[in-house]
Amino acid sequence: METKIMIPAMPIRGKPFTHQQRAYNFVCILFGLADGKQRSRGVALLMEMGCGKSFVSVAVTGALAVAGKIKRVLVVAPLSILGVWEEEFARFADFPYSLVILKGSGTKKREQLLRLSAEELQIVVVNYESAWRLEDALKAYDADLIIADEGHKLKEGRTAQSKAMHHLGDRARYKLLLTGTVITNKEMDVFSQYRYLNKSVFGTSFYAFRNAYFDMTGYCGYLPVFKESMRADFLRRLHAIAFRVTKEECLDLPEITEEVRKVTLEPKAAGVYKNLEKESYTQLADSEVSAVNVLTRLLRLSQLTGGFLTDDDGKAHAVSKAKLEALSDVIDSALEENRKLVIMARFVAEMDAIQELLTKRHVGFALVRGGVKNRSEEIRRFQEEEDCRVFVGQIVAAGLGITLTSASTMVFFSLDYSMSNFEQAKARIHRVSQKDTCHYIYLVAEDTIDLKVLKALRDKADLARMLVDDYRKGLNPFKN
Repeated sequence: METKIMIPAMPIRGKPFTHQQRAYNFVCILFGLADGKQRSRGVALLMEMGCGKSFVSVAVTGALAVAGKIKRVLVVAPLSILGVWEEEFARFADFPYSLVILKGSGTKKREQLLRLSAEELQIVVVNYESAWRLEDALKAYDADLIIADEGHKLKEGRTAQSKAMHHLGDRARYKLLLTGTVITNKEMDVFSQYRYLNKSVFGTSFYAFRNAYFDMTGYCGYLPVFKESMRADFLRRLHAIAFRVTKEECLDLPEITEEVRKVTLEPKAAGVYKNLEKESYTQLADSEVSAVNVLTRLLRLSQLTGGFLTDDDGKAHAVSKAKLEALSDVIDSALEENRKLVIMARFVAEMDAIQELLTKRHVGFALVRGGVKNRSEEIRRFQEEEDCRVFVGQIVAAGLGITLTSASTMVFFSLDYSMSNFEQAKARIHRVSQKDTCHYIYLVAEDTIDLKVLKALRDKADLARMLVDDYRKGLNPFKN
């Protein structure tokens, strides 16, 4: 008698898009939530940025918890995305849980793990670098479900973080791997990710995998060339436990999706920020409280959240790399998905730092900022040339008369206070010729003015008036 498949309802708040429901159904069937027959311990969600991988993961987590299958969850992600997971669970989870982001020194993180309660579903969120350093403590935590976000971080199987994830994955009953695409530059990348996910698919020996699917050619036989005769077998195994969807295929997505990534300033930079915040408020009390005065003092705070502090001589000094590191993670994801990316920033020092980052990583980019004369050539290169992967624009210089529709993802490294400039900058990718849903990522420093500025821009509020009103109510207008 054939077992009837019954997909459990999503225990979430909010209505899923069609592709998200399909992804959830796929995972439920492979995990045995639909008929009690577990077909795989791991599933890959190959969904591009903006398609809602984390939404599906929250739903799957809830379904497993409601079914009594899990009590402990481990989410491993790049440092810049840890806060996103806290927000996604708070926004969508319609089931009881407790979530902690491991922070501080290794000792403090271990102490956090030891203090966890076992009374309800426990979710621990940690970055990849910490996961391998805490491997023994995380083994003791003994997660039932592990979610590896931006799973392309595991493509190099010989790194300490990949090995740690393999070991942790061997113990977990359920595993998810989230990434835009599992095959990045070459088929060889698949082994390590699937070694974590389900070692029965491609085995546990890299050399056996390599010998089965590649011919070693070239000088001394060091160059692997994929065996075309094995492609059908390779793809069958690959897709047996993977749900794949691109933005082009998500026809039900809205025209625009947005994501706020909260970045934590380093302790020293956070201390400098707090002192400047207090100083700005004190100075305001000794002057005329006007829009001009408020925005003038706000300017230095905004510069600091981007990583720079300007001295009395007008020279910018680097004080933080937090946003730059977060941007690097976004660049990683875009490159892995073979998608172009637009980065918008406000300040000169930020533009210099972004250019330096891309140059060091050998990423081709186009640039429009103050002083650039060949704007049309820079735009043409980005729109037409394959190896020009990133467009870097200074908001005030690149917000008008430019079409950048070869990209559908835009990152705001920093924000202009002008609502008009903000909307004009966003419109560079959201134009008539754009075929994909546009995804906007805002990098904001936690517990800083960034969030207040972003809220004013998105709500179409007058930022200066809002800050002056705050002051007249007895509040510090520079506090979030």
